[in-house]
Amino acid sequence: MLAFFLIGFLVHLVFFAAIFDIYFTSPLVHGTTPHRVPREPPAKRLVLFVADGLRADTFFELDTEGQTRSPFLRNVIEHSGSWGVSHTRVPTESRPGHVALIAGFYEDVSAVAKGWKENPVEYDSVFNESKHTWCWGSPDILPMFAKGASGDHVYTHMYPAEKEDFAAADASKLDTWVFNEVKNFFEYAKSNETLSNKMKADQVVYFLHLLGLDTNGHAHRPKSREYMENIRTVDKGVEEVVLLIEDFFENDKKTAFIYTSDHGMTEWGSHGAGHPSETLTPLVAWGAGINGRQPGSNQQFQDDFLQEWKLNDVRRLDVNQADIAPLMASLIGVPFPLNSVGMLPLEYLNNTDQFKAECMLTNAVQVLEQFKVKMTHKKKKHPDLLV
Repeated sequence: MLAFFLIGFLVHLVFFAAIFDIYFTSPLVHGTTPHRVPREPPAKRLVLFVADGLRADTFFELDTEGQTRSPFLRNVIEHSGSWGVSHTRVPTESRPGHVALIAGFYEDVSAVAKGWKENPVEYDSVFNESKHTWCWGSPDILPMFAKGASGDHVYTHMYPAEKEDFAAADASKLDTWVFNEVKNFFEYAKSNETLSNKMKADQVVYFLHLLGLDTNGHAHRPKSREYMENIRTVDKGVEEVVLLIEDFFENDKKTAFIYTSDHGMTEWGSHGAGHPSETLTPLVAWGAGINGRQPGSNQQFQDDFLQEWKLNDVRRLDVNQADIAPLMASLIGVPFPLNSVGMLPLEYLNNTDQFKAECMLTNAVQVLEQFKVKMTHKKKKHPDLLV
């Protein structure tokens, strides 16, 4: 009887330990070889706008008067860019969302011990692979990409943490701060030749993290006037920054733009779980290397969003959130992030079939590299019988 009890206890102990070995061990591997597309990229620089906490439906839908809340970006969708819904994964938090967008992998559970603030394991990202990256935004997000970068080529401009006040009457001032800082930065670059030369190099990224919507959503709910007005504020700021950048680079047609969100938000102002209001986020892309408006006909989706958003005649191109990282890498010609599991969304690319084929091959080889290293590690860790 005692032997039976001990055997049962041992089996349960193995099962219990297996939970931590499987789910609380980082899936990331190191020692892989970086791979890039061996052809000239279509863009020299990329501008990434992330509207933290922006729901797809609230962004794409028209208001009660039949007007869009984002006239500039709606015009891009209807005339000059590509768009779709980016599908996030649980946990729908800011850090895991940004990691998926910029590094191309979904957060490992071991990071929960750090409160989703930093990763206990180093990882690669588009920022790390870039020649220079300038970031503006929240002190909760920017440091985790600068800290993990190899070298000192990721520059951060952050407001004080005290500005993130969930009791504030209107948190859109956080986004206004970002837009103003970007404008001042480009104005200063005009009189600083060293900085200007860095900015005019290739493989450069500009990242604008816009936290106002998330903060207003938590404080006032995503159906509130404050949240809706914040969407308009962000759209206006994006338009001004786009015009500023195009003017600075003399309209050289070498800038790619991506606008998206890290996660959505429930009706009561929370996020973290897997409700569609939390996992469905907008994606709008335009500029160098991006397909322009593609007509849509007989589009089949398991939802009625096209009808609700009045976008039936424009092709909708949905992606998984991690797919955006290889898209950005292919646009500016940097190696795909080493830990990325994203699949390049070819429908967004405006280039030759040969370039697209090279991109697909690079994407596949980069993912295969991770498999090879993972298999090698497992063979060393476990007996051959269990591999």
